[in-house]
Amino acid sequence: MKHLLLILISFLLLSSPVIGNSHKGETLYGWDNPSGDGWLWKGYGDKENHTIYKGEVENGVPNGLGVLISPYGYKYVGSWKDGKMNGQGTDTFPESGKYVGSWKNGKQNGKGTMTYPNIGKYVGSWKNGEWWNGTFYDKDGKKPLVNGK
Repeated sequence: MKHLLLILISFLLLSSPVIGNSHKGETLYGWDNPSGDGWLWKGYGDKENHTIYKGEVENGVPNGLGVLISPYGYKYVGSWKDGKMNGQGTDTFPESGKYVGSWKNGKQNGKGTMTYPNIGKYVGSWKNGEWWNGTFYDKDGKKPLVNGK
């Protein structure tokens, strides 16, 4: 009976999110990655100089739902996979626009809408962070440009 109880307690402790590899509500800091591919994630940093991530973390990187805020006002709210934006999310740039849509490996991919203040908006598909087969509407809602890559 003692062995069964010990095995049960061990199993519960190892599968607990407090002791396991998956954590919710954790804070990470994004450091510049010399390879230029995303951020290096660390548990320490300076909010004046580093991008801050708050949300679900697995194996030391953002994984699941989370919020990213840069010291310059940039903000991303959405899904993450292996430390990169992946799935559905909203990207907000304080002065240049807002993207709402799909992400893959840290870049806009799939369906999405980018709204540019006082200019207009692009609605359509994205491929590797670039417009791909959609329509740009001017600020009055007219269609001055059709992008058919």
